[in-house]
Amino acid sequence: MPAGSAPLLPPLAAGPSSLWRLGSGYLNSFPKDKHYKALNTAVHQEGPIGLGEHYFQQPEGMLLPRSRPTPAPPQKASCRLWAAMGKLQSKLRHSTYKYRPDGIIEERTQTNAFQEYSPAHVDTVSVVAALNSDLCVSGGKDKTVVAYNWKTGNVVKRFKGHEREVTKVSCVHKSDQFFSASRDRTVMMWDLHGSVQPRQHFSGHAMVVTGVAVSPDSSQLCTGSRDNSLLLWDVGTGQCVERAAVSRNLVTHLCWVPREPYVLQTSEDKTIRLWDSRGLQVAHQFPTKQHIQTYCEASEDGHMCISCSSGFGGEGCEATLWDLRQTRDRICEYKGHFQTVASCVFLPRALALMPVVATSSHDCRVKIWNRDTGACLSTLSLDGSGPLTSLAVGDTRSLLCASFSRGIHLLRVDHGPGLELREVAAF
Repeated sequence: MPAGSAPLLPPLAAGPSSLWRLGSGYLNSFPKDKHYKALNTAVHQEGPIGLGEHYFQQPEGMLLPRSRPTPAPPQKASCRLWAAMGKLQSKLRHSTYKYRPDGIIEERTQTNAFQEYSPAHVDTVSVVAALNSDLCVSGGKDKTVVAYNWKTGNVVKRFKGHEREVTKVSCVHKSDQFFSASRDRTVMMWDLHGSVQPRQHFSGHAMVVTGVAVSPDSSQLCTGSRDNSLLLWDVGTGQCVERAAVSRNLVTHLCWVPREPYVLQTSEDKTIRLWDSRGLQVAHQFPTKQHIQTYCEASEDGHMCISCSSGFGGEGCEATLWDLRQTRDRICEYKGHFQTVASCVFLPRALALMPVVATSSHDCRVKIWNRDTGACLSTLSLDGSGPLTSLAVGDTRSLLCASFSRGIHLLRVDHGPGLELREVAAF
């Protein structure tokens, strides 16, 4: 150490009780006095290993250089990394909670009881939607849109054109065409069997596009953005035909009501609006909720809709069922998640003896609810997947769930004394 330099830490009293192991990451029988915090901080704030010598003070006041560890060969280091990852993956557990009529909750734990397919994306998956009973379409932070056969585990086609993260996808009913929205402020139309280049390009928003919905006859497209505006497009020409804006209406999601000229919209201003596409005017605004509304979905018959709320620690974190026909009042609420509910879907009537809905949340859980009573029928915890970002119906028994950390999950609903949700594949 250069002459005149101050020691890293003030001298400490020597003695057997103050011995500590150098570079071990913990102190052995170290006295819990005022020097403990400073020494422990110094140990944990050292620089990157191998970038010079780091000096630590022994109790006697001596300074000893920490030896530089010999780096492992790249190949061995890589093997160790993959081995560590393998061990981590083997410890991932998926817990299923089954709710019986007598009120008793049964928990069943799955460990590696699913198939790992080749991944659809190399980064976080933001959204997933079902194209047909075999294929799904997804988008994410890797800027790509992927058509994937979730029954075989194969990528059908990758579509590249967006310059930033893909935020939403919307599929054309009974067609091989679909739309994708992005943080690059554009929306693109793709054809599964056409060119890898977009078939149509829609550009008109000033900020990230956060909502996209196509009309039942696929002739019109409605898009929404954080710029407070909604735009109505002619799909054939790619021209904007209507524009509407509401102050502070930061769009979070759009959904076209089946067989109706109405578009359902959720917003960061905590409201749910129903827009009439004939002139793009607000036809109805539902009672304001207490939290940001993150997502909305209309039932297949067009009579009801669900919206989801943000929240934390169980505050907010609910889904709400609304009537779209006459009163348009709140019918039921589904409470049980502990973090923001990001997505909700109506499940096929053939799946259960009663009408059911499903929700996915940032708390890593997917829940199935009795639509009419609000009772939770089943919960699947996808531990280690991070926030669950999107949910879609695959077929009469399958759900597709996009996650922040582990791609897309294929979930299966099993029948028995009750409904049980389990993961069968991930990709």
